[in-house]
This record gives sequence, structure tokens and C-alpha cells, in this order.
Amino acid sequence: MSHIIRDRNDLAEFCERERQLGYQIVFTNGVFDLFHAGHLDSLNRAKAEGDLLIVGVNSDESVKRLKGPGRPVLPLDQRLRVLAALECVGAVVPFDEDTPANLIEIVKPDVLVKGGHYTVEQIVGHESVLARGGRVLSLPLVQGRSTTDIIGTIKSRFM
Repeated sequence: MSHIIRDRNDLAEFCERERQLGYQIVFTNGVFDLFHAGHLDSLNRAKAEGDLLIVGVNSDESVKRLKGPGRPVLPLDQRLRVLAALECVGAVVPFDEDTPANLIEIVKPDVLVKGGHYTVEQIVGHESVLARGGRVLSLPLVQGRSTTDIIGTIKSRFM
């Protein structure tokens, strides 16, 4: 396993070490199934908000519960490896829950970022981040770039 792919058991210690080095920790999360340019844009914008970007990735079981049968298209290990290869990503960590609330409590990010049409108040973990003096940002998505759109295009062209 890549040193960038972290186990949640050593995540708190890893984050504390990085914080003591003076790094501002940014956290975001997602499914990242069929990685595309919209994902890359969101991750680069998130990384620009601090020094170390930690990405939480939904497990296969979590994706099935959230997205339904047939998802994810790519298994967790492949999604983690793709994210770990990106220059903007400092660490990736899988989670089995439907939300990253528990991971956010472990990471204690200085900045919590979510892409999409969420208000700050709708972003899971916003209360604890704001209570610690951190920032919470909702970044607009790039229109027309989504995994759902890609899957729809594939189905319409080839099925």
C-alpha cells in the first residue's frame, strides 16, 4: 500500500505530526468513481486552500448504499490508487460509513471543502470544524462533468 493511502487507525497521529510541522490540513471526501476532469478540478481547488489535502473515499459498500446497484464501477482499491497518484493529494483514507463525520473528527481539518451545490450548513462536519476556528467551503462543480453523466453517455452510445 502506498504511503499516501492511510489506515484510519494511524490517521490521528499522522495529522497531529503534520499539524506540528505547521501544515494547514484540508479535508474533502467523495466516491471518486470513474475519475474525471471535474474531480481533478475540485481536488486542485481544495488543495489550494491549505498545505496538506486529505481525501476520504467511500468504501464499495458505502457507495452501493448511496448510489444503488451497479455502483461503484471501480472497486475501492483502484479508486484509492488513482487518488494517491495525484500531486495535489497528501493522503487518502477509506471509510465505510455513509458520511465522513467520524473521519472529520479524527482529522480535525483546518479547512473542510465539499464540491457541489451544498450550503456550508449542509456539509457534514461543518459544526465541529467551525467550532475549532476552521473554515468550511462549498466549491461549485464544473458543469457537465459527473460520473452519472459519463455513465449515461456510455449507456446511450453503447447499449
